[in-house]
Amino acid sequence: MTRPLHLHPDRLFPADPDTRAIARRLYALVAHLPIISPHGHTDPAWFATDAPFENATALLLEPDHYVFRMLYSQGIALESLGIGGHTVDPRAAWRIFAANYHLFRGTPSHMWLQHVWADVFGFDVAFGADTADHYYDTINAALATAAFRPRALFDRFGIEVIATTESPLDDLAHHAAIRAENARPGGWQGRVVTAFRPDPVVDPEFVADNGGFLANLATLSALTGEDALTYRGYLAALRSRRAAFAAMGATSTDHGHPTAATADLTDAQAAALFARVTRPGVSAADAELFRAHMLTVMAGMSRDDGLVMQIHPGSFRNHNDGLFRRFGRDKGADIPMATDYVTALRPLLNTYGNDPALSIIVFTLDETAYARELAPLAGHYPALKLGPAWWFHDSPEGMRRFREHVTETAGFYNTVGFNDDTRAFLSIPARHDVARRIDCGFLARLVAEHRMDEDEAADLAPDLAYNFAKRAYRL
Repeated sequence: MTRPLHLHPDRLFPADPDTRAIARRLYALVAHLPIISPHGHTDPAWFATDAPFENATALLLEPDHYVFRMLYSQGIALESLGIGGHTVDPRAAWRIFAANYHLFRGTPSHMWLQHVWADVFGFDVAFGADTADHYYDTINAALATAAFRPRALFDRFGIEVIATTESPLDDLAHHAAIRAENARPGGWQGRVVTAFRPDPVVDPEFVADNGGFLANLATLSALTGEDALTYRGYLAALRSRRAAFAAMGATSTDHGHPTAATADLTDAQAAALFARVTRPGVSAADAELFRAHMLTVMAGMSRDDGLVMQIHPGSFRNHNDGLFRRFGRDKGADIPMATDYVTALRPLLNTYGNDPALSIIVFTLDETAYARELAPLAGHYPALKLGPAWWFHDSPEGMRRFREHVTETAGFYNTVGFNDDTRAFLSIPARHDVARRIDCGFLARLVAEHRMDEDEAADLAPDLAYNFAKRAYRL
């Protein structure tokens, strides 16, 4: 039986009617603010070429690891969904998704998708096996129109600026094309910037289909004209690529290390370590020490060139060996780990943490660290700010826990608003809407409990939704 689809206007607001009324008033102040998306993984080629999206499956299923990891957990083969380059009938993959949509009940993915169905495509009947073809055909018909091209959706969503994330080995040709379009008389004016993600050239244990760390250093040398197989040339090459990224609009760097370990080695110690990690058979201890040292080096480079530094450790990448061998990276098998910050960040913070001109944003997948470690650190060091509830915790309860655990010690002003961190372009307005609703509900509770005046909450709501992110990321 086909069910109706309806987004309740009070979704995610507090159940208490008095508190809910306050949340409604606060939400009215932020609901239509522009979107600042300072950390994400959308494809810059979408905006450079403005080509139509291929079909519903390619747009909404294949790139979204939140979606296919849930299906895989229920025994659905990724091959049947067209993941990892496997050729399948996209309608058949879509039907599998629709038949199993019930698996997402209660998850953030369900909330985001419901928003996409209703608000982006205008559906008024629920998604499921009985409406799979109706959805597929309606979405595909929409994608063939000018209104659903990437640039038109960017403008429709109210995105002021979006940051993609690229490796230092990327030639940034798509970003160059976007900037050329921006400069063309009458050209599209959407602001798309890059972010510098150096993991492939700072992690001696980095493995990818196209080669590992040493191959990446060779490519880095070719891109920059520096000898990146010597420590001095390696640092010069990194500075060169950072400058190239800044020229393409980058305001931030992004570091996804396994741990938050930092180290502050002398030049001689660092050069000797570099010589070891650029030989075959690098030890796990040397790899970790090198990553730790390079976080501190990157903080110094950020102090010099002004790029905001983001650190998001604590993910055991590619936990499923068999899946990694068959499908490669980023296929839903990254798992959170317990993470130390107090001792791990101390070398970096002792060197740079007292400099208010430097901005370091730390994320975590370990919620136990919020109140014990991260809030006290951010509540002390001028350079340190806290990123929002992230990845597995980008959810209503995760956002509430974040605010409850960090606000008493770090306050609101040592946090940086919200970022969506997504490959799923159409979910961006849904994700920001969820964050705005949750934050307005949190503020409303403080008002209802007479812990904050409503005019103070009205000042804070736009900060949390818009101003903090724009300021923190220097956008």
